[in-house]
Amino acid sequence: MRPTLLAPLLVLGAAVLVAAKPPMRFQPDPSSVIAAEIAFSRLAQEKGQWTAFRATADDDAMMFVPQQVSAKAWLKGRADPPASVKWSPSVVYVSCNGNLAASTGNWTRPDGAVGYFTTIWRRDKKGVWKWIADHGDTLAKAREVPEFLSGKVATCKRPARGEGPPQGGPPAAGKDAPLPPPDESLLWSAQVAPDGGRRVTVRMWNGSDYDIVIDDRVGAAS
Repeated sequence: MRPTLLAPLLVLGAAVLVAAKPPMRFQPDPSSVIAAEIAFSRLAQEKGQWTAFRATADDDAMMFVPQQVSAKAWLKGRADPPASVKWSPSVVYVSCNGNLAASTGNWTRPDGAVGYFTTIWRRDKKGVWKWIADHGDTLAKAREVPEFLSGKVATCKRPARGEGPPQGGPPAAGKDAPLPPPDESLLWSAQVAPDGGRRVTVRMWNGSDYDIVIDDRVGAAS
């Protein structure tokens, strides 16, 4: 989540591991996720920060303020701050079935503070990208902005039967089970310690194992 004007963001009260649940298959298109992020940020500037969050959240979206809450419930009736945080994506990752995505990039608050965000996106039944989880933190210095936005798509390739489970992913249902199914090509998890420290990761399937493509680590809450 882009940190609010109220307090620094914390995260989940329990570990979460989520895989895409594809009601249908879409073309995996990173550019559509980039477009959704840019539209999200533009809406925040034009209509207000929390108005934009409400408009783009899925029904089961989560926020962390600092404990896990329903985004719809927390945002309901919340007044927009006088000026919205500004943000832009740097890279996006998309599942091979085109249903789940993760984006990460930089944000800047009106007071000049800088930081990063990671957002998990999922397509709704109409194929529209909606965010389902949002996380971020402040930084002493902004991350370097790449010259070009980039997008990567997980492969749908599976290992041959009997090769065993991948080292970085969930265990096999049996030694002969093909792993992983396409809808587990992009996984995300979030953990928070009792002191408020947290780790958020996104893993992408490469055909035989998972690569960690996002690994955000935040220290204890002050």
